[in-house]
Amino acid sequence: MAVYLDNNATTALDESVLEAMLPYMGQMMGNPSSVHRFGRLQKDAIENARESVAQLAGARAEQVIFTSGGTESNNLLLNGFSRKLTEQNAQARIAVSAIEHMSLMEPAQHLPLAVDTIAVDENGYVSLQALEQVMTVTTSLVSIMTANNETGAIQKLSPLITLACERNCFFHTDASQAAGKIPLEFIESGVHAMTLSAHKLYGPLGAGALIIDKRLPISKIQYGGTQEKNLRAGTENVPAIVGFGKAAELALAELQTRSLHVRVLRDALEKGLKQFNAVTIFAEKAERLPNTVQFGVAGYDGETLLMQLDRKAIAVSSGSACTSGKTDPSHVLKAMKVADTLANSAIRVSFGKENTMSDVDALLKALHDIIEINRNSSVMMAANV
Repeated sequence: MAVYLDNNATTALDESVLEAMLPYMGQMMGNPSSVHRFGRLQKDAIENARESVAQLAGARAEQVIFTSGGTESNNLLLNGFSRKLTEQNAQARIAVSAIEHMSLMEPAQHLPLAVDTIAVDENGYVSLQALEQVMTVTTSLVSIMTANNETGAIQKLSPLITLACERNCFFHTDASQAAGKIPLEFIESGVHAMTLSAHKLYGPLGAGALIIDKRLPISKIQYGGTQEKNLRAGTENVPAIVGFGKAAELALAELQTRSLHVRVLRDALEKGLKQFNAVTIFAEKAERLPNTVQFGVAGYDGETLLMQLDRKAIAVSSGSACTSGKTDPSHVLKAMKVADTLANSAIRVSFGKENTMSDVDALLKALHDIIEINRNSSVMMAANV
């Protein structure tokens, strides 16, 4: 039986989420913008989902803007903010951490304003000093993710948010990987924008949200309608939004149970990995998401190791799914000053609520067999030289 250990890439659609979505995939028709009862029923479903997503994030419903996913949310935030900002101040700058997801890193490179990169330490943390070093009098937005999708390291955001606010600077955090794994408090934290994605917490693909404080200036980047508070034109994907709402509701209700379950599995895996001399666990000293382990195996290529595990019916990743196919070392590990040879060997394991201890055992056995086979092959080759 196949073992799926790549839940940070995407999670399986929860059966309860699918059940909530099904009526809106054929039985219940109507455009949410229509004023007749069919339209109003669709609109009500969206607003109920908006409330559920807001509760998961510790926000108010009116602050939630639905999008097609985390990538669109990050693009809306960066492009919408910079468009509004450059109308007022052509010298404005933004600062983003060196370990952001590519859905934020890449659009940041195409903005019509200056972008500064915030360094991280060997555990993937942004320090107060690192943020201070890049901030100038014209820095208007800071973006630092809540938890890293590769290492699982959870940022200590509070002092960073305080510094940004003291400098009259807006603060955005991508919480796509954190949602459903650790508590989120949008209002209480003081951030001005937050990105979420449904398929990271057992919801459907193609649904996400950008949560926005009304003080944050932002323009729409997509035209053709006034949906989503005139910030995201286009007829809403009602089934996906309903699914997102249900997934958020379940994630909040089951947060502690799920987190405890995957933490036990993560700790067991790390204990087993430490039996291998060649293994290094990245960001091991950092507070990390309870489900995530990223490690390197000295002397191995991560993509090759991934394929060898796949042949044993075990699905893991070498990092972010959005950068698969690239041969360069992870930009996250490079920012953490991990040597290229070790970074190239990286494997990420991310547990989900359906995983069991037998999955941990299967992975550890598979790794043992692969390493032993390769070691024996190396010994034989050396003997024949």
